[in-house]
Amino acid sequence: MTRVNILLTLILVACALSVVTSQHEARKLFVEFEKEQDLARQLAVEWDQLRLEQSTWATHARIEKIAIEQLLMQVPDASHLRVLVPAGSGASDVVRPAERSEP
Repeated sequence: MTRVNILLTLILVACALSVVTSQHEARKLFVEFEKEQDLARQLAVEWDQLRLEQSTWATHARIEKIAIEQLLMQVPDASHLRVLVPAGSGASDVVRPAERSEP
């Protein structure tokens, strides 16, 4: 009977150690999971800030202002504009703005 008790005690200790080890591992994984979730939240905030910054830098008014002030560009007058029509559309290849019929 004592051998059976010793064997059962050893099995019980092994099971208890297994439970403690698995709980510890689960806690470590949960802490790591929370860190990753925090990082994901930080990255989402940074992504939103970058999208806002990109939309600010890419506004048409800002680009036009830089083109005029820094690059000394200017909008061409109507006599220098050419509208190209795709081939096979039945219209002539180049149409001057004055020749176009606007609805």
